[in-house]
Amino acid sequence: MAPVLNEINTKALDPYMNGKMEFKDAVKAGEKPLRQFMIRQAREKDVALFVRLSGNPRPKTWDEVPTTTLIPAFVTSELRTSFLMGFKIYIPFLVLDMVVASILMSMGMLMLPPMMISLPAKILLFVLVDGWHQIVRALALSFR
Repeated sequence: MAPVLNEINTKALDPYMNGKMEFKDAVKAGEKPLRQFMIRQAREKDVALFVRLSGNPRPKTWDEVPTTTLIPAFVTSELRTSFLMGFKIYIPFLVLDMVVASILMSMGMLMLPPMMISLPAKILLFVLVDGWHQIVRALALSFR
């Protein structure tokens, strides 16, 4: 998002802070790059949902979508992305829990909590697949 923030800084914030631009003009100039960023990131389905919920007429172009409708659509799209990332992390750990529990049950170790075995295995798995790199990579690639 650095290019967007730099553009807002040069086109809106700096001129306003230097007294070369009125507040309303600065807000309008800063809003444009931010809206373009949110439009690229927001899913059309989410924007359509919030347009319907707002009760406003259906916009013909992206410029007609109100910012008050675009912001919740953007946030919803980002929440969806984070939920999918969390789900993709959770599934292998759940499978590992089930495998460990099945192995302990088949060995007759009913009193040993599966978590005692699976937790170190989960940490080891996360380290072996370079989990933090995978998470940061997925997050960075989610931006268009």
